[in-house]
Amino acid sequence: MTNILDKNIQNALFNYILGLGDDRLILGHRLSEWCGHAHILEEDIALGNIGLDLIGQASAYLSLAAEVENKNRTEDDLAYFRNEYEFKNFQLVEQPNIDFAYTIVRQFFFDVYEGIFLEELAKSKFEQMAGIAKKSIKENIYHTRHSRNWILRLGDGTEESHVKTQTAINDLWKFTGEIFSENENDNILINENFAPDLKPLKSKWNEIIKSVLNEATLEMPENIGFSSGSRSGIHTEHLGHLLAEMQIVARSFPGAKW
Repeated sequence: MTNILDKNIQNALFNYILGLGDDRLILGHRLSEWCGHAHILEEDIALGNIGLDLIGQASAYLSLAAEVENKNRTEDDLAYFRNEYEFKNFQLVEQPNIDFAYTIVRQFFFDVYEGIFLEELAKSKFEQMAGIAKKSIKENIYHTRHSRNWILRLGDGTEESHVKTQTAINDLWKFTGEIFSENENDNILINENFAPDLKPLKSKWNEIIKSVLNEATLEMPENIGFSSGSRSGIHTEHLGHLLAEMQIVARSFPGAKW
């Protein structure tokens, strides 16, 4: 199917899939930073497994993006040999692991979005992309259950855990608005039934988030402005540091084989 796509659709589809891959690659890397550092062994394993799931999804999306682009690049080229401004991941997923509460809040915000989004992406007319989404739905169920349970445990736990979790919510909230923003590329794909319309999904996301935060005795922030521009290559200072660490081996030994 990629060989018969209109050039405008091909370009839009490449950038769209690239964004999906980047979201999961960067978030998976953030979770990998907890390996050996979590407060209990079970959580060390859980975060590692979720990170592996996300990196596996990223591999599938980036491989498909390379196929759609059709310029002899591989998924590894896209992961390790692009610069910061070429990445299209949400600013939310690149935020650092300030503490465990930040990690869980960041994950919960993304997991709830992911669950709603994948159900719609699985209906895509572009079968290869829909197939990745369908496979990812099962993994997301576990991811969401994990982050939701921790939100409840931390929010309604000790005074310290409550304060740290609310602080993380307040600080990360500004990065959630752009999750549901759409650009010209998105509109092209929406019109072709390749991508879901995100606008109707935002209210559902808000409802789920608010319900869980209320149960956890936490508050949803109000009157906080939203950042944007990640799909256009605009990022926070944290992404550059992350990429320097993630890409150093591949860039130091290009073409190396295990």
